Amino acid sequence: MDSVNNGFGSARMTGSMEGATGGTLPPGLTEEEAEELRVELTKVEDEIQTLRQVLAAKERHAGDIKRQLGISPLNEIKQNISKGWQDVQSSNAYKKTQETLSQAGQVTSAALSSMGAAISERIGTMRSSPSFRSFEDRVGSLRVTCLSYLCLL
Repeated sequence: MDSVNNGFGSARMTGSMEGATGGTLPPGLTEEEAEELRVELTKVEDEIQTLRQVLAAKERHAGDIKRQLGISPLNEIKQNISKGWQDVQSSNAYKKTQETLSQAGQVTSAALSSMGAAISERIGTMRSSPSFRSFEDRVGSLRVTCLSYLCLL
């Protein structure tokens, strides 16, 4: 199972740590304490290796069970995404964001409505002005002239 620990066995790890310290002990640490720590480190590294092996075996077993149940990796991804989306929708952050966006939409809608009313009012005022009437008369006579010209063709 060297592939699981990527070549970092406990003996190699301890040996490399001893070499890295250059044989000197950290201040306040006796040789006996250092030896106890080395032994403990070896035990912990061995436990980690055992746990990695057990985890790998459990993952293989879970994969076998999923295959027997017909659960494909794609189905798992779909379920995870669906559950994640449900979790997001039920979260307070999502609800607050949804409320904020709703309020922003209402405010924007009201602002655009007010702006549209103001523009309509302004256009109405412009249409009744003498300048606009003069412009409208010119456009109207131009339209009549153009239509007359087209009819002659």
